[in-house]
Amino acid sequence: MTFEPVLLRRTSLPRSDSIDVYLANDGYAALARALRDYAPGELIGLVKASKLRGRGGAGFPAGLKWGFMPQSDGPKYLCVNTDEGEPGTFKDRELVEKDPHQIIEGAIIAAYAVGAERAFVYIRGEFFQGIKSWIKAIADAYARGFLGQNILGSGYDLEMSVHRGAGAYICGEETAMISSLEGRRGEPRLKPPYPAEKGYWGQPTLVHNVETLANIPHIVNHGAEWFASIGTEKSTGPKIFCVSGHVYRRGVYEFPLGISLRELLYEHAGGVPGGKAIKAVIPGGASTPPLTADQLDITLDFESLEGAGSALGTGAIIVLDEDTCMVDVARRSARFFAHESCGRCTPCRVGTQRAVDVLEAIEAGRGVPEDLDRLEALCHGISGNTFCPMGDAVVSAIGGTLVRFRDEFEEHISQGGCAAPA
Repeated sequence: MTFEPVLLRRTSLPRSDSIDVYLANDGYAALARALRDYAPGELIGLVKASKLRGRGGAGFPAGLKWGFMPQSDGPKYLCVNTDEGEPGTFKDRELVEKDPHQIIEGAIIAAYAVGAERAFVYIRGEFFQGIKSWIKAIADAYARGFLGQNILGSGYDLEMSVHRGAGAYICGEETAMISSLEGRRGEPRLKPPYPAEKGYWGQPTLVHNVETLANIPHIVNHGAEWFASIGTEKSTGPKIFCVSGHVYRRGVYEFPLGISLRELLYEHAGGVPGGKAIKAVIPGGASTPPLTADQLDITLDFESLEGAGSALGTGAIIVLDEDTCMVDVARRSARFFAHESCGRCTPCRVGTQRAVDVLEAIEAGRGVPEDLDRLEALCHGISGNTFCPMGDAVVSAIGGTLVRFRDEFEEHISQGGCAAPA
């Protein structure tokens, strides 16, 4: 498949992060058009018509989320979620470090559409270069009149600033991020009410992922019909995929939603080193169930992956070759989630640690047949019983691996350890 990049088309240019390069390549033209030609409600309708779905993992329709924001007067906020902590995911980092103004432009348009006059960028604390990029880009946007008072003479005002997190995975969840932004412990809140109703300091708040907002200027410039013509009927637009693991060419790739997994891995990422076979592919980051080798012809879109028992997630594709120990994959995932649990609810706080204990025993050769029943019981006790989606993420990572590769777990127990190469 040959595809002209949309979101990544400027990232290879020299000084691509600068406002001068952005302006020289159609930058902020969409903002001028939105403020001049569209009423806020018309912009919401435009995004709804494009069928853009959120790129942060959940895939919720962006226009529908905008429509949930009340049209009444009063404080409203926009939060740009740059807390990219999902293992295997690095697409937002690419956009922030190499083309931050594309995100800022999308954020200003979104804020105008929902009536927000204050925006926050929440960024993961370890992204040192990203933090610098955000601060510089926002300062330059203020200097050129794209932020602040009376933007481009439209009468619309928007203030934007950066908030640095402390590196907690849970703050990628929108309500935990808002709690952290308020200066509280980063813990999720029970929903409903959703942030569009009661978010930052109890006021309506629109929360969007970086990649989602980067699509907005292109929808305004080219129209909803153009955007919907890319991808599939239900999964529209371009998508940035992060490819890592056992492939020759790891990195970020932009293609329409609906590209086949096989094409992406073999024609673009170069296949598996040493001519080895693929054992499994994690399609959407560590919190999504793995696919098996006989599922490589699946198309990468929301509906196809859901139908296959997995999820598109963030589009973080982790390739695992024939020598990979899937018990160790489950163990490593469990350790990550146990470490990152905020501790708010018992099923997550205790259940993840018990899962680690069982998987550590199996991997070390101390497993017994009853351990598989224990893992299944733990997954059942966690699933649907936690405050936030992290519990389901744990179950997807551990339970999904156990279901698809149960024979490896049984082999570990019967042979007293792992037979895979170190």
